Amino acid sequence: MHIRKLLFATLIVAFAMAATPSRASADWYFTPFIGANFGGDADFVDVDDFGDEFEQRIDFGAAFGWMGGGIIGWEIDLGYSPNFFENTSTSFDFGDSNVTTLMGNIVVGIPVGGQTGPGIRPYGSGGIGLIRTHVGAGDFFDDLSSNDLGINVGAGVHGYFTDNIGIRGDVRYFRSLQDNEPDDDFDLALADFDFWRATIGVTFRFGN
Repeated sequence: MHIRKLLFATLIVAFAMAATPSRASADWYFTPFIGANFGGDADFVDVDDFGDEFEQRIDFGAAFGWMGGGIIGWEIDLGYSPNFFENTSTSFDFGDSNVTTLMGNIVVGIPVGGQTGPGIRPYGSGGIGLIRTHVGAGDFFDDLSSNDLGINVGAGVHGYFTDNIGIRGDVRYFRSLQDNEPDDDFDLALADFDFWRATIGVTFRFGN
């Protein structure tokens, strides 16, 4: 996939979010989180009934978002998972490896109890962005890095104790995309690399 196409698509998402009109009843939130990846699979080798499955790995990051007075908002989600491709069941050492995700999402969430004081907001979200993978192959091979477009869909709930402080639980699915026509038309399709992420974090709500 050409880098310029990746950058162009990312800029479209960023400008669309920036153009969202602000309203007096809107609120902003910032959620640093920690969690784990699970169910990861890559299918690096094209053999029937074979899949490169990855162990659970810690993931941490932050989400920054805006919710309107109704149920629609947007969010930027940044996650980082060190040692993503490490396999402790064998003695082979991949070296340093990690996965970074940066997603721009549309959020649909219902504020049960209002937008001030105690309450909850269950939500669903999804969007598109960057999935960056890096594998340090050690002393015998070159490092491998890839910047790809990816999608994510997820759901969770914000639970607020006060006007400004709460917690958030989130479960999210990530999958990379590939260009089936790299030398011709831009034809996106689902790629083999995917994984799930479950996180919990402290939410700071402000601006209402």
